Amino acid sequence: MSAFSDWVRRWWPGVIPLAVLWVAAAWTGTGPVEQQLTARTGAVLKESVLDKTQIEVSGRDVRLSADAFSEQGRRAAVDQVASVPGVRLVRDETQLIAEVFPFNWSVERDVVHVTLSGNAPLPAIKARLLEAARNAANGAEVVDQMALARGAPVRFDAAALLLIDQVSKLKEGRLSLAGTKVELTGLAREIGGREAISAALKNLPEGYTVEKNDLRAPPYLFQINKDPVASTLVLSGYVPDNNAHAAIVNAITRKFVGEKVEDKLKASAGAPQGFMAAAMLALKGLSRLSTGTLTIQDRNIKLTGDALYPAASEQIGEELASKLPQGWKQQAELSVKPIAAPVNATICQQLLGGLLGKGTIRFETGKAVIDPDSVGLLDRLVEVVLRCSTSQIEITGHTDSNGDAESNLALSNRRAQSVADYLIKAGVPSERITAIGFGSGRPIAPNDTEEGKAQNRRIEFLVK
Repeated sequence: MSAFSDWVRRWWPGVIPLAVLWVAAAWTGTGPVEQQLTARTGAVLKESVLDKTQIEVSGRDVRLSADAFSEQGRRAAVDQVASVPGVRLVRDETQLIAEVFPFNWSVERDVVHVTLSGNAPLPAIKARLLEAARNAANGAEVVDQMALARGAPVRFDAAALLLIDQVSKLKEGRLSLAGTKVELTGLAREIGGREAISAALKNLPEGYTVEKNDLRAPPYLFQINKDPVASTLVLSGYVPDNNAHAAIVNAITRKFVGEKVEDKLKASAGAPQGFMAAAMLALKGLSRLSTGTLTIQDRNIKLTGDALYPAASEQIGEELASKLPQGWKQQAELSVKPIAAPVNATICQQLLGGLLGKGTIRFETGKAVIDPDSVGLLDRLVEVVLRCSTSQIEITGHTDSNGDAESNLALSNRRAQSVADYLIKAGVPSERITAIGFGSGRPIAPNDTEEGKAQNRRIEFLVK
């Protein structure tokens, strides 16, 4: 037997354990190296703008897979991994995310959801949009359907955030971007919501334009209910602004006699063109009704209720139809209040005196033309006169002391006759009516104050 054979025979049982130990050492030594390289690679990529990043380390070789948002960013990420101490080779499997044109994005609201759709240019911007949507959703669920893509126009995030800010003003609808073009559809939550959104979008970044605005507002509703039993006028709905509000309340004070006003009106933008002219005309019609409701919805007027006598019903409907602003529509559903039980002369005088104690028949300054604000009072006087059908009615006119006595006498006569003509046209037989003027000869208050003069300028009814 040779010396080599003898050596093998004596030493081979020890070689086998040494081989096992070497393999084990190699196996356990590779794991920590790969873990260290994985940690180092993740650390250097922490500030990189990437999506769907995957890192695999085999020995000292690294496979990098990620979606990048620019070629510069993609190359920088690969170079950063290659610079990690211990890395021998980088297997580059990065790619650019898709570029889209036009760059579309939208925010849509329904009853329970706020949904963001379309494209976002970066993960950080996507996160900002989602956070803004949650703040604007008022408890609605926010649904994210956005995909990341390249191709966003300059200042996309500012434009998208401005649109999201408008979500709270929507009941339902969609605000969208196609590149730098903005489109709006849907229904605003409040009357002035459409105008508020339009005003806000004037702050869009430079270069962005509103190409389509199909936002609708809720119906612009204004309503007055006249309740003769409670002697109240209940005002509800909207008026254009505080000045219009004050003008309507002042008009009601002049046109209505003795009613208590419950004012629930709110000022809001969005009133249709011609609203105030239409409202004033309709108020005149309502003042001539015993009971009734005036409703203005957008450019439609509806007046329902009971006129105080047949001729008034016809006149109210005809005036609404002929004098409304252009583009407005009217619907007068009027009936006539049945004539109440007849009264004797004493009761008639009390009723007429009670009405004239609450309101004054007014005329144009220096003329015998009856102020339109007085027709509501006149119609109520007509109603009473029709009830005392066996009595004669003397209508007397009076002035203050301004001017000469002869002119005042003539003016008081003409004014008394104007009132008599109104009653006759309303259906009171002319033979029951006489008119006479006394000028300033029968004052009921001193003429040395404006208040006293106003009391002396009057029409009185005397029942015989």
